[in-house]
Amino acid sequence: MVVDWLQRHPRIVDWALVVVALATTVGAVSRHDRQSLGVPLALVACLALLVRRRNPLAVLAVTTGATFAIFAIWGYSNPFPAGVALFTVADQCERRVSLTAGAVAIFVLAFPYGHTSEWPGALSRLVGFSLAWVIGDSIRVRRRYIAALEERAERLERERAAEAARAAAEEQARIARELHDVLAHNVSVMVVQAAAANDVFDSQPERAREALQSIETTGRDALAELRRLLGIVRGDGPGYAPQPSLDRLDELVDHVRSSGLDVAITIEGEPRELPAGIDLSAYRVVQEALTNTLKHARASRAEVSLRFRPNGLDVDVRDDGVGAGNGDGAGSGLIGMRERVAVYGGSFTAGPDPGGGFAVSARFPVEAAL
Repeated sequence: MVVDWLQRHPRIVDWALVVVALATTVGAVSRHDRQSLGVPLALVACLALLVRRRNPLAVLAVTTGATFAIFAIWGYSNPFPAGVALFTVADQCERRVSLTAGAVAIFVLAFPYGHTSEWPGALSRLVGFSLAWVIGDSIRVRRRYIAALEERAERLERERAAEAARAAAEEQARIARELHDVLAHNVSVMVVQAAAANDVFDSQPERAREALQSIETTGRDALAELRRLLGIVRGDGPGYAPQPSLDRLDELVDHVRSSGLDVAITIEGEPRELPAGIDLSAYRVVQEALTNTLKHARASRAEVSLRFRPNGLDVDVRDDGVGAGNGDGAGSGLIGMRERVAVYGGSFTAGPDPGGGFAVSARFPVEAAL
């Protein structure tokens, strides 16, 4: 928390460093003779730190020169301002530049220049300045590394979002084609009803029968044409198979069982005829969930539950595996199931089951489709 606050308020950090530098540098110089020369040099070295972020190299030159002058005149210096400036150069500049500038500054400030008694102090200054440079350079490298990681994460997130959008668009197109198939189913029902109406009309039965037969023929022709066009769009060729529904759920389960997965079916409520689109989508949800279980979950058992409510249908598929996907909808299979349910204003969840395994739940509001 403190580090984050300091990073958001760099000027406060700069002023705090200046205050520390003034207290240690100006205060020390003021206790020696020739204060009229020493104090201005110390003030220059300290106040230059206020612009260290904008001009790190210039500030290092100023603080190094002022510190060296104080040391040359009095044989004493406080390396704090120059150390902060050296840290800033290592933190802000490329390594080649900071190495060159740092080597020059360390040589100027750490060399005793004939003061043989200053060798221990020179060694301590050498270690201190070197440590300041190493810390600054390490922070720069870490900051660049974190920035690279964030950039890579953002790129991956954009790619993932684009892939998810592409998968969703493809799935929506496939769902749209299947909805067209549902319309074709409704047309076929109309044909059957028109054919059955022959038994209703008693007056002029022959003409009524001819008209109904004409409707039946026209309907069949339209249905055949619709099937042909859908075959072109879907790339299925001339063949055509009716779309599955929950009536064929036993066949699906038997097929999955033959692959080695034990599947149990539970039906609650009174089964009734559903709108064709919801019937197809519910079947597809079960099919996709069981397919994911077979491919990814390494499960031994799955349970399929259908709950017929007065105003809706609940579909739940659970397994005892390690997880057939993730609940955020990142997989194309989960995207497809989510899109199917969303078409009818329902709700969809998928994720790890608290009791173990993976759970897929779809809620279809049947009234919305009637």
